[in-house]
Amino acid sequence: MYLPTEFADKMKKLLGEEFEDFRKSYEEPRNFGLRVNTGKISPEEFARIAPFHLRKIPWVDNGFYYEEQDAPSRHPFYYAGLYYLQEPSAMTPASRLPVEPGERVLDLCAAPGGKATELGARLKGSGLLTANDISASRAKALLKNVEVFGIPNSFLVNEVPARISGRFEAFFDKVLVDAPCSGEGMFRKDGDVAKAWDMGKPQACAAVQKDIVLQAARMLRPGGMMLYSTCTFSPEENEQVIAYLLRERGDMHLEEMEGYAGFAAGRPEWADGNTDLKKCVRIWPHRMAGEGHFLALLKKDGEMMPREDAAVKPRISKAERKVLEEFFRDVSGEITLDKMEVRGNQAYALSGIAGEQKGINFLRNGLYLGELKKDRFEPGQAFAMALRKEEYASVLDFSQDDERVRRYLKGETLTVDDMPVNREKGWQLVCVEGYPLGWGKLAGGILKNKYLAGWRMKH
Repeated sequence: MYLPTEFADKMKKLLGEEFEDFRKSYEEPRNFGLRVNTGKISPEEFARIAPFHLRKIPWVDNGFYYEEQDAPSRHPFYYAGLYYLQEPSAMTPASRLPVEPGERVLDLCAAPGGKATELGARLKGSGLLTANDISASRAKALLKNVEVFGIPNSFLVNEVPARISGRFEAFFDKVLVDAPCSGEGMFRKDGDVAKAWDMGKPQACAAVQKDIVLQAARMLRPGGMMLYSTCTFSPEENEQVIAYLLRERGDMHLEEMEGYAGFAAGRPEWADGNTDLKKCVRIWPHRMAGEGHFLALLKKDGEMMPREDAAVKPRISKAERKVLEEFFRDVSGEITLDKMEVRGNQAYALSGIAGEQKGINFLRNGLYLGELKKDRFEPGQAFAMALRKEEYASVLDFSQDDERVRRYLKGETLTVDDMPVNREKGWQLVCVEGYPLGWGKLAGGILKNKYLAGWRMKH
């Protein structure tokens, strides 16, 4: 494949005798990976029911290689949010940031959501996932992926990091910075990235990255942890950015992270010689079955003190409550009326952000539940994705091999008079193998399709 001449010359100087193995790795076919959504299904159960050619990714507990002919993006399980398609090395950063349920977690450069969806799944509906992207169009893709994954406790933001840090100083327990970079590690995956590369790009990216890591450190609580990553090889964007952060912030230090035989250590000699930089991790395509990546795990000095979250007050009128109560009699689980608010006839289950969002441009605060229309409530797509089969009173559960499940995903009306349901009229939670896909409305054995038009499977 095409490698820019100046890039090849630079890598030859960095790698020395390893360069030839590095160059040959670009002649190998790329690796395809998917990461299981552990918020919905265990990796073991997924491997049992998925009709793909799966092999475990050895350094990521919930990662699998698949074969290109499997076409997992066309399978109903993809629409059920059971997995995210992700290059294997790119799964590593979120897997090495130790996230626990109940924590406040920030993904600062989150779109399209590969890392944010993993962090959100590991929160298990408790705590707060804040995911930001500076690009409005990319933030919309982030919103969809978070909703497909069924993550209810999210605050999705479209802001520059400096504006967020001004509002959320020392707020987050964990921060992930998958920084915008020159993308040298993705040349094999996307040849257009290689064609767009030039020698000045790493330095330009490094200037942005240095500002981002300072803003991220500002938002981290004492005792909190930050994971910095890029998908590039340039020392200017990797060891040199971390060395800069350590010099500027005396309260930040590097931590060891969970290892793997194929990982390579950071290179202090490519920065300021600080030997702690060996704790960074480099992923090289000639050493592992993945593309290029860099990771650094840092901790902020101080003790993680217990925090008191501000109470989130529900905001629904008596009339709205009456309409919602009628629908939610059929709903069990964590979503209750005392955690809701209605804004312009749109109902939401609130996240853990109470007041801090003022002045911040955000796409979603909490889980979108649906719309109030006069005296009735119409449940929304994101709400369906956040439910479990057993949490709604009436369910239509298709086999993955039933041709009607794909017709449902294309928006078609279905005849379902042969299927068992708890009630023969009204709202149904439509599932595949027990995993929700969306809503439908049943009458006389005919299911009126309520699957979100913008998410439909293309022909």
